[in-house]
Amino acid sequence: MPSLSRRAVLALGAGVLGTAVPAGCSGPAPRGELRLAAGPEGGPYEAFGRRLAAEIHAAYGGLAVEVIGTAASVQNLLLLGGREAELGLTLADSAADAVAGRFSFDRPVAVSAIARLYLNQLHLVVPAGSPVGSAEQLLGRAVSLGAAGSGTSVVAERVLAAAGVDAGGARRLGLPESVAALRSGALEAFFWSGGVPTRAITELAADLPIRLVPLGGLAPALRQTYGPVYESVSIPAGAYGQREPTTTLGTPSYLVCRAELAAATVRAVTEVLFRRRERLQVPDAPGSRLDERYAIGTGTVPLHPGAQAYYRSVHG
Repeated sequence: MPSLSRRAVLALGAGVLGTAVPAGCSGPAPRGELRLAAGPEGGPYEAFGRRLAAEIHAAYGGLAVEVIGTAASVQNLLLLGGREAELGLTLADSAADAVAGRFSFDRPVAVSAIARLYLNQLHLVVPAGSPVGSAEQLLGRAVSLGAAGSGTSVVAERVLAAAGVDAGGARRLGLPESVAALRSGALEAFFWSGGVPTRAITELAADLPIRLVPLGGLAPALRQTYGPVYESVSIPAGAYGQREPTTTLGTPSYLVCRAELAAATVRAVTEVLFRRRERLQVPDAPGSRLDERYAIGTGTVPLHPGAQAYYRSVHG
């Protein structure tokens, strides 16, 4: 976890010295309506988004937050770019693509980061008796990459490309549908990017012995092609009943916003995110991991001036 030195805090502050100081303790409380693009109903992004929305309204009665159900990362960023949402949850790789206007985005999207949240770990799930031991062995098999428009499908496609596997015939199912299809035998494998343990996979493992396929060896190739948003991490032994840890790819989640959103509003949202962090915990998106020192590491996605002002106030 990167540390936030005094020099780093002052550097953050330098980016907002030329702007008006956001309303906080001394200014009027922000008011208005916000739309938060979250994720599929019942998923970790949606649960986290609803808790955050409730806490924002509890802290600032004049701010009402509507949570929008989506396929997650890519769709959320497109909604922000289309001015159909003000806040969104996304994987770091999709956010970096949006800012650069590449891959899933035909032009740059004007988004800023509020915070880096928690680390998602890529799961490649197969039945325990499956012969699949690597991504290369998915060739010709029935596999789901994740829901269309999700961050999971983005990284799954990249994994298959790095492994030399054509993803053209793959299915695009959300997590509940993928779990049901693997259980019925309609799928031989599925990808999922989320926290560990992910409840739906824990429940699957209780009914059907499963195995996680290691993917961590692909991290260098993905970093070379797509930048430092991917890292090699380990899913611990026992997370889903497996005897040994499994190396895989880790990608952070970000809370982002439209770049033009008022600094006072963004500062208020950032403050709620950290001051009420213990109330934001959900099974697959642990809010308890929120830490200001970790939160500022958003790579090529710039921190919003309102978020910078909050971090400066805490560490200045």
